[in-house]
Amino acid sequence: MERILFGDNQFFAVNHISDEKSRAQSIKFKEDKTILDTIDIARDLGTETFMCTTHDRIINICEMVRQNPEKYKNFSILPCMPYAHKYANAVTELGIVGTIQQYVPGNFFGTMFKGGFAVMSKDYISIMELMVDAEMKMFKKINTPVIFLQNVVTDLLLGLGMKDILKAYHDYVIKKYNVEPGFITMNMPKLLAMLESVGIENPIICSSINKAGFRMSGGMEIYEKTLREKQVRAIAMQVLGGGAIPAKEALEYVCNLPNVSSILFGASSKQNIAQTISLIHDFDEKKK
Repeated sequence: MERILFGDNQFFAVNHISDEKSRAQSIKFKEDKTILDTIDIARDLGTETFMCTTHDRIINICEMVRQNPEKYKNFSILPCMPYAHKYANAVTELGIVGTIQQYVPGNFFGTMFKGGFAVMSKDYISIMELMVDAEMKMFKKINTPVIFLQNVVTDLLLGLGMKDILKAYHDYVIKKYNVEPGFITMNMPKLLAMLESVGIENPIICSSINKAGFRMSGGMEIYEKTLREKQVRAIAMQVLGGGAIPAKEALEYVCNLPNVSSILFGASSKQNIAQTISLIHDFDEKKK
């Protein structure tokens, strides 16, 4: 993974600071080309990795990338799945059968049988495999070195103690796609302990890591202790603490933590993208 990862929150009106900024971003990025243009700005400034949900609009972004293979030969996308709102909206608009037809890959009747059997027998692992395959359709011929399980599912499984499903996800991604599995969570220390208990060593875990303790379940102290003492490839997200921490102060804190392999950030302007990348590089240099 690259040290700096560019995220997608700003493209889909997710802003932790204000609803007004969310509305402004929604208007700014109503065209798919504007999204890709902003990704290109981040690429020009030095980060070739885009981490995103499997929002329907990403389908068009992937298609535009596929149409320019030479331009995007070094470009990678890190999918985060499942995007729960997409399925909820699809069921409302298309019904259950229509949603399956829309998103399930491969032979419809064969997959329908597999899915139906899985539901009837409560075979959660088969359901998980079906959902991963469905979500990965849009990334065909695109480099996806890590596939992430979204925190809405990760933390549900964590809370229910369903470590066998987390292990099955880990193994399936490696076996089927020959890439690394990643996990997004709001409780990195607890998730790491559960993954270690099923033999998953040095996992890739993306979680909120910031100086304000924002969305860090259990508190900063246990996160810092985990990063010092455990083997984990951590990705820090929400590093600005929902807007509570100035960028320079926030990035200095995160850059000086051990075992933080990557920093994920989102921004909608060239100035903010450039500033963030420059600050990370500066603090990394000072740390050497």
